[in-house]
Amino acid sequence: MTDPIADMLTRIRNALTVKKETVEIPSSKMKKAIAEIMLNEGYLSGVDFVEDGYNGKLVLTLKYADGRSVIGGLKRVSKPGLRTYSGAEDMPKVLGGFGIAIVSTNQGIMTDKQARRQNVGGEVLCCIW
Repeated sequence: MTDPIADMLTRIRNALTVKKETVEIPSSKMKKAIAEIMLNEGYLSGVDFVEDGYNGKLVLTLKYADGRSVIGGLKRVSKPGLRTYSGAEDMPKVLGGFGIAIVSTNQGIMTDKQARRQNVGGEVLCCIW
Protein backbone atom coordinates (compact mmCIF):
# COMPACT_ATOMS: atom_id res chain seq x y z
CA MET A 1 0.00 0.00 0.00
CA THR A 2 1.54 3.30 -1.04
CA ASP A 3 -0.88 5.69 0.70
CA PRO A 4 -2.23 4.45 4.06
CA ILE A 5 -4.05 7.71 4.84
CA ALA A 6 -6.01 7.53 1.57
CA ASP A 7 -6.83 3.91 2.45
CA MET A 8 -8.14 5.04 5.86
CA LEU A 9 -10.33 7.74 4.32
CA THR A 10 -11.65 5.32 1.70
CA ARG A 11 -12.54 2.74 4.36
CA ILE A 12 -14.45 5.40 6.31
CA ARG A 13 -16.18 6.62 3.13
CA ASN A 14 -17.20 3.06 2.16
CA ALA A 15 -18.51 2.31 5.67
CA LEU A 16 -20.58 5.51 5.61
CA THR A 17 -22.05 4.55 2.24
CA VAL A 18 -23.43 1.27 3.61
CA LYS A 19 -24.31 2.89 6.99
CA LYS A 20 -22.05 0.67 9.11
CA GLU A 21 -21.71 1.46 12.79
CA THR A 22 -17.96 0.79 13.04
CA VAL A 23 -14.99 0.44 10.73
CA GLU A 24 -11.65 -1.31 11.41
CA ILE A 25 -8.42 0.24 10.15
CA PRO A 26 -4.82 -0.98 10.55
CA SER A 27 -3.20 1.26 13.15
CA SER A 28 -0.30 3.71 12.90
CA LYS A 29 0.67 6.82 14.85
CA MET A 30 -0.51 9.16 12.10
CA LYS A 31 -3.86 7.37 11.66
CA LYS A 32 -4.37 7.48 15.45
CA ALA A 33 -3.71 11.23 15.47
CA ILE A 34 -6.12 11.81 12.56
CA ALA A 35 -8.81 9.69 14.24
CA GLU A 36 -8.37 11.59 17.54
CA ILE A 37 -8.79 14.90 15.72
CA MET A 38 -11.95 13.59 14.02
CA LEU A 39 -13.25 12.47 17.44
CA ASN A 40 -12.47 15.83 19.09
CA GLU A 41 -14.10 17.75 16.24
CA GLY A 42 -17.29 15.67 16.50
CA TYR A 43 -17.04 13.63 13.30
CA LEU A 44 -16.73 10.27 15.13
CA SER A 45 -18.47 8.81 18.20
CA GLY A 46 -15.51 6.77 19.40
CA VAL A 47 -11.99 5.58 18.68
CA ASP A 48 -10.74 2.31 20.19
CA PHE A 49 -7.38 0.58 19.83
CA VAL A 50 -7.44 -3.22 19.57
CA GLU A 51 -4.20 -5.18 19.91
CA ASP A 52 -3.87 -7.89 17.25
CA GLY A 53 -0.26 -8.99 17.74
CA TYR A 54 1.07 -6.90 14.87
CA ASN A 55 0.51 -3.13 14.86
CA GLY A 56 -3.01 -3.25 16.19
CA LYS A 57 -6.27 -1.97 14.75
CA LEU A 58 -8.24 1.19 15.18
CA VAL A 59 -11.97 0.65 15.55
CA LEU A 60 -13.76 3.87 14.62
CA THR A 61 -17.37 4.31 15.69
CA LEU A 62 -19.13 6.40 13.06
CA LYS A 63 -21.55 9.15 14.02
CA TYR A 64 -25.00 9.60 12.51
CA ALA A 65 -27.66 12.26 13.10
CA ASP A 66 -31.25 11.69 11.94
CA GLY A 67 -30.13 8.70 9.86
CA ARG A 68 -27.55 10.75 7.97
CA SER A 69 -23.81 10.72 8.47
CA VAL A 70 -22.23 13.66 10.29
CA ILE A 71 -19.37 13.44 7.77
CA GLY A 72 -20.45 15.01 4.49
CA GLY A 73 -17.20 14.28 2.69
CA LEU A 74 -13.56 13.27 3.03
CA LYS A 75 -10.86 14.33 0.60
CA ARG A 76 -7.17 13.49 0.51
CA VAL A 77 -5.26 16.67 -0.37
CA SER A 78 -1.53 15.90 -0.21
CA LYS A 79 -0.73 12.69 -2.05
CA PRO A 80 2.53 10.75 -2.36
CA GLY A 81 2.90 11.88 -5.98
CA LEU A 82 2.01 15.51 -5.29
CA ARG A 83 2.66 16.86 -1.82
CA THR A 84 0.70 19.97 -0.84
CA TYR A 85 2.15 22.37 1.71
CA SER A 86 0.66 25.54 3.13
CA GLY A 87 1.96 28.37 5.27
CA ALA A 88 0.02 29.60 8.30
CA GLU A 89 -1.37 32.60 6.41
CA ASP A 90 -2.40 30.49 3.38
CA MET A 91 -4.03 27.65 5.35
CA PRO A 92 -7.17 26.48 3.49
CA LYS A 93 -10.62 27.05 4.98
CA VAL A 94 -12.95 24.14 4.26
CA LEU A 95 -16.48 25.29 3.38
CA GLY A 96 -15.78 28.72 4.81
CA GLY A 97 -14.82 27.28 8.21
CA PHE A 98 -17.61 24.67 8.56
CA GLY A 99 -15.22 21.81 7.77
CA ILE A 100 -11.67 21.10 8.87
CA ALA A 101 -8.36 20.51 7.18
CA ILE A 102 -5.94 18.20 8.97
CA VAL A 103 -2.35 19.45 8.78
CA SER A 104 0.94 17.74 9.62
CA THR A 105 3.22 20.38 11.16
CA ASN A 106 6.56 20.28 12.93
CA GLN A 107 4.56 20.56 16.18
CA GLY A 108 2.37 17.55 15.43
CA ILE A 109 -0.82 16.82 13.56
CA MET A 110 -3.53 19.44 14.07
CA THR A 111 -6.50 21.16 12.46
CA ASP A 112 -6.19 24.18 10.20
CA LYS A 113 -7.65 26.40 12.94
CA GLN A 114 -5.05 25.28 15.47
CA ALA A 115 -2.25 25.76 12.92
CA ARG A 116 -3.46 29.30 12.19
CA ARG A 117 -3.68 30.06 15.91
CA GLN A 118 -0.13 28.74 16.53
CA ASN A 119 1.12 30.41 13.33
CA VAL A 120 2.64 27.25 11.83
CA GLY A 121 2.36 25.78 8.37
CA GLY A 122 2.77 22.26 7.10
CA GLU A 123 1.52 19.50 4.83
CA VAL A 124 -2.25 19.55 4.30
CA LEU A 125 -3.19 15.87 4.69
CA CYS A 126 -6.95 15.88 4.16
CA CYS A 127 -10.18 17.87 4.38
CA ILE A 128 -13.33 16.77 6.20
CA TRP A 129 -16.74 18.40 6.01
